[in-house]
Amino acid sequence: MIRQPIVVIAGHIDHGKSSILERVKGISITKGEFGGITQSIKSYNIPIKSIEKCCGNLLKSLNQKITIPGLLFLDSPGHAAFNNMRKRGGNLADLAILTININEGVMDQTIECIQILKEYKTPFIIALNKIDLIPGWRSNNKTNILQNINSQSEEVRQLMDNKLYEVLGVLAEHGINSERFDRITDYTSQVAMVPVSAKTDEGIPELFMVLTGLAQKYLEKSLNISKEGEGKATILEVQEDVGVGTTLDVILYDGQLKKGDQVIVGTLDGPVVTKIKGLFEPEGKKLKSIDQIHAAYGVRISAPDIKGAVGGMPLIVANKDLEQKKQELKTEIESVIIDTEKEGVIVKADTLGSLEALTALLKKEDIKIKKASIGNITKKDLAEASSESNVANKAILGFNIKATETDPQVKIILNGVIYKIIEDYQEWEKQLTKAEETKNLEELTRPIKLTILKGCVFRQCGPCVVGVSIEGGILKTNSKLMKKDGSKISYVKSIQHDKENINKVEAGKEVAVSIPNVTAGRQINEGDVLYSDLNETEFIELKKMKALLKKEEIEILKEIAIIKRKEKPLWGV
Repeated sequence: MIRQPIVVIAGHIDHGKSSILERVKGISITKGEFGGITQSIKSYNIPIKSIEKCCGNLLKSLNQKITIPGLLFLDSPGHAAFNNMRKRGGNLADLAILTININEGVMDQTIECIQILKEYKTPFIIALNKIDLIPGWRSNNKTNILQNINSQSEEVRQLMDNKLYEVLGVLAEHGINSERFDRITDYTSQVAMVPVSAKTDEGIPELFMVLTGLAQKYLEKSLNISKEGEGKATILEVQEDVGVGTTLDVILYDGQLKKGDQVIVGTLDGPVVTKIKGLFEPEGKKLKSIDQIHAAYGVRISAPDIKGAVGGMPLIVANKDLEQKKQELKTEIESVIIDTEKEGVIVKADTLGSLEALTALLKKEDIKIKKASIGNITKKDLAEASSESNVANKAILGFNIKATETDPQVKIILNGVIYKIIEDYQEWEKQLTKAEETKNLEELTRPIKLTILKGCVFRQCGPCVVGVSIEGGILKTNSKLMKKDGSKISYVKSIQHDKENINKVEAGKEVAVSIPNVTAGRQINEGDVLYSDLNETEFIELKKMKALLKKEEIEILKEIAIIKRKEKPLWGV
């Protein structure tokens, strides 16, 4: 038996994911017109008759026959469409529709969706939505989309192509080879882009045709299931229903599921064996009790002892071979536990799938993970994060969760976009590095160039006190000095400005400095130019921190290097 493919719709916020799903719902819930279509929990089952009705004349014109039994669309919130959709061996979703507003192009959440699709190796097509908002576009849902495009003015057609190829170019930067669906030569190497308007229904039949065509050409083997076999499902959501207790929204992707079945539910603490008390599907605003379902199908389950279940965990029927299946499920649960290291950041998420997606992308960025778990931030999480010796590891990264507890020592980064979590952490890490480098720089002798002012020898020796003009850099107390010829001149014992002692002074100021163990008129003279007498190690460290130095300091460093290399050609190299 071939089951219908499971499809998710994802994309950047406001790019039309919900609008396309509303179109799917419109097909799904019109039972009388399309012949007994059922709405399931967070899913919309569209059988073949409905697809044929939707595509109508397009099927006839293409002489195409649909061989799959239909499509099962999953309704998941926003860009998180894939995050809890797991099954043994991969992603629960067989196919995906990525929505992109053709007028706005590729956005942050679009990129995140692409990364997740690539991570899960999920085939997908692109709905280039909101073509009705292209300036000058004349809507017409009575013809196919290609005829409609060709009927537009030359200016509009050119504008549409420009917008399409802008999207194509950005997708290419992220490793996606895409093209408009009618221009594709090889669907195995190119991702199809279908121009649509979810508002006017333009392009929607073509979107369904490309999706079904892709499914039946490349997925039929993987869609073969045993109709009467013991069911295998994935938990989408755990919730509390008044009068029912804890329930699970699940998608059955193989076999059958019946009221009274003994099942094994995956939890973070290991497999739990229980019995199904009730199967439910929505009927208006109420839940309707049912006795049995076959894959692929969405349903709500009530059963004892299931509070430890989380989204993304498996549920399997085990009326026989209980111990064997328990062990198999235990192995599966263990296989999805996130690999962690002795040190690193703490990662939190709302479901197992989102936790996997976030940790996978963090690892690609070489960000170490000490602990990964599901749920809101706890006091224990904060304690573990604050105990890290590396400041960059004193962080908790959270996806779709809340910080009910805080700690000033711990950086908490929360977002509903995985892509942004990683970006924000990397930016914070850069700030930490810069702050650390700035601190280290403060401890180093800075590049300095100064001139002894004429008529400003206040004391010849014991110590020598002279007025100087700071030509460039930052002069600090204890800075060693040298002359332009490289000869060493003691160090700066003190700095005075406006009769006050100071520890450092910047370029542009005139100050009095005391220099021990030298005599004005002998080792130094009025008009002499003096430089920092940097050692080789200091010079190399300053070069490493060049980004933190002022332009004038970099120039002084070059002058110092020229002086030093007269005696030692490879100095500081």
